Amino acid sequence: MSDLPDYYFRVRDNGAFVFRVDTENRQRRIDMDQIAVVNIRNGEIKPHGDRSLSQGDVEAIKTWMEERMSVLAARDIDDIYRAVDYLNTTTHWAQSKATDAQLDAVTDALLLAMHDLRTVLVRKKADRILKPQ
Repeated sequence: MSDLPDYYFRVRDNGAFVFRVDTENRQRRIDMDQIAVVNIRNGEIKPHGDRSLSQGDVEAIKTWMEERMSVLAARDIDDIYRAVDYLNTTTHWAQSKATDAQLDAVTDALLLAMHDLRTVLVRKKADRILKPQ
């Protein structure tokens, strides 16, 4: 049991509930005591109830927040690379397997989504090119 971390973070939208993990009790069971609520979007750390957080608590929470934001950023870019793969797969499907009825069902939605994406990407690329260095 001593291999357990000192803190457990129950992930939720925009952050987590933070629990202190305790295995040092007479029953040798795992106790989890909520100590804080964290919002990674605004960096807010709210002690739970009337608790006070120690410097160690705050440091552990801030470390988790940095690691969590890194994980989420990596997931975001991975999702985009998957979207590129889906576009390629969709192109192959439209060219080789799709029936006329299937194409009729999805063509307008795909064209609008691709037009919207292209417009944003072109505008953002122009902004980057024209940005003073």
